[in-house]
Amino acid sequence: MTVPPPVDRVDLWIIPTDQPDGALAELHPLLDLDERARAAGPDPAPGRRFTVVRGAVRQLVAERLGVAPTELGWRYGRHGKPEPVDGRGPAGGRLGVSWSASGALAVLALAERRQVGADVEEIRDARVASRIAHRYFPGREAELLAAAPTPAARAERFTELWCRREACVKAYGGRLVQGFGLPLAGPAPRVLADAGALGPGPCRIDDAPVPGPFRAAVAAVGDRPFRLRIHRWRPSAAPATTT
Repeated sequence: MTVPPPVDRVDLWIIPTDQPDGALAELHPLLDLDERARAAGPDPAPGRRFTVVRGAVRQLVAERLGVAPTELGWRYGRHGKPEPVDGRGPAGGRLGVSWSASGALAVLALAERRQVGADVEEIRDARVASRIAHRYFPGREAELLAAAPTPAARAERFTELWCRREACVKAYGGRLVQGFGLPLAGPAPRVLADAGALGPGPCRIDDAPVPGPFRAAVAAVGDRPFRLRIHRWRPSAAPATTT
């Protein structure tokens, strides 16, 4: 009898970034000084969304690590990959963390003892998608996009592949240019035996269900399968939901 391989769990939080003033008042005090400075930019709308993303991330990561949100720190890798730091020091070996934001939506991926990457993108304009794919994507992917039956389908396919690529890069803490040649087209989940310049494989990638005109993906370094558990974050006055 063949024993199936163990399946890891990756928790993916979906975070709507347009929130009322009450939510901002709840989240802003959780930010550190650098985050508050970034939130206080000249345009208030991006600052509000930034506050929601960073505040919600602090709430959720701190809860998993058993610390207060204001006690949570961050250490950043060479290319900006975040690693949580709690009272015991760097916690990246205990909890893999990755988040991404695009306009009105953000996602946060959490995985026990496994490096993860998450990306969410609003569906791109088809003309922009074609230009980027022609320049940077592997030949087969560029051909698949060019063969899309409509501009809308082309934009959706491009955004899906872009999210997979960004998720892989974030899982390894690499640079985007290192992920351009990865073969990511095809049904999800995908398994890369070799992640190329990013690092040793394998790496597993899956698309993530998100609402509205967005696409999202999650990648995890290692050969074990993983299952996404989807949660929807809400301010404390409205409880989160899980599917």
